[in-house]
Amino acid sequence: MLIMVATPIGNLGDISQRALAALESADVVVSEDTRKTGFLLNHFGIKKPQISFREDNESRALPKVMEFLALGKVVALVTDAGTPAISDPGFTLVRSALQQEIPVSAIPGPTALIMALVLSGLAVHSFTFRGFPPRKSAARKRWLEIDLVSPHTLIFYESPYRLLAFLEDAINVFGDRKCAVANDLTKKFETVDRGTISSVIVELNKEPLRGEYCVVIAGAGQ
Repeated sequence: MLIMVATPIGNLGDISQRALAALESADVVVSEDTRKTGFLLNHFGIKKPQISFREDNESRALPKVMEFLALGKVVALVTDAGTPAISDPGFTLVRSALQQEIPVSAIPGPTALIMALVLSGLAVHSFTFRGFPPRKSAARKRWLEIDLVSPHTLIFYESPYRLLAFLEDAINVFGDRKCAVANDLTKKFETVDRGTISSVIVELNKEPLRGEYCVVIAGAGQ
């Protein structure tokens, strides 16, 4: 059986009792980053073997994990932070397990995109999650243009290295819409900058950028 286990996005106090029970019961834990997951497991006194499952090794790791599942082992799938299979390679494992008619379950929990959305002050009744944008500006603009006339609130993930360039491209495509940029959610220094895209850029330029960011942009007509 494959169990997707949501883990905290920052504050370890957010882990659920069901998540801990699932990790305790698993025969093996499949992790995006074994070091980060190892810290989580050690914090809660859980000792389990891990298999690394990342974007750069999934083609090699997938057969090994599928072998465990075929033997009837309980495999817990976790990501670096939050809910597995969202903007990480875990979805390929879920798809493969379902294709082999292996039972798949999930332990719900935190996900940064939902927290950023509800904190944004923008419309929450209808939204589109786009994940990480392309790295190059030209490709990124074409990618953003897909949602140019969409009325839905748009949610993106972005790294600190490309955040400002992404926001500049967003202005070029969407105009200076309302937005919110969230960082370090659930942590001591959690921040959510709200305003127009241009005013948020001004605020972000005041401090060094660290960690991953969640960007929420108003849909067309909002």
